[in-house]
Amino acid sequence: MPVPAVAAATDPVPDDERADAGGRRLHAVTGTEHAPVTTTDATPEAPPAPRLLHAVDDAPAAARGPVAPPSLPDAAVAAEGLARCVLEILAGARDLDQVSRWVNGEVWAVLQKRVRLAARAREASGVRSQRPVFRVGRVHVSEPAPGVAETVVVVHGRARTRSVAIRLETTGRRWRATALHVL
Repeated sequence: MPVPAVAAATDPVPDDERADAGGRRLHAVTGTEHAPVTTTDATPEAPPAPRLLHAVDDAPAAARGPVAPPSLPDAAVAAEGLARCVLEILAGARDLDQVSRWVNGEVWAVLQKRVRLAARAREASGVRSQRPVFRVGRVHVSEPAPGVAETVVVVHGRARTRSVAIRLETTGRRWRATALHVL
């Protein structure tokens, strides 16, 4: 349930009600209704407390309509950055722990297995790990449902072009990969 909006009202309200930006009714109350002020005989009487406006929610939840999702970073930017990191991880130039917060447990396990296989292949062939040189091409984004983005990042390297398919889902206020395939 959202926190009610509270605003100070300095001018008198003729009917003690207003509407906020969301269309909710605001009802004016005095500050003494929230925190009673105690006075003694030795102190002069305090000025009247400011009036506050509190949101009153008349409509049921279903009638209010869909709630806008919290602002998220652009899915294309998140997918491009994750694709870069994954390719550098597979090349041995970056540590797998650096993407732990951006992938779920299933994707983590698959990446860990591929990192071990790539490291063994480099060791068997005598190739040192180095940062790969590539250029990110187009990023295709499809949003099949709210809070879900299916992306394909095209990556052009020296020898070949690859695609990284990533399914992103929202976790709080950020994207998290729930599926990732390097083709």
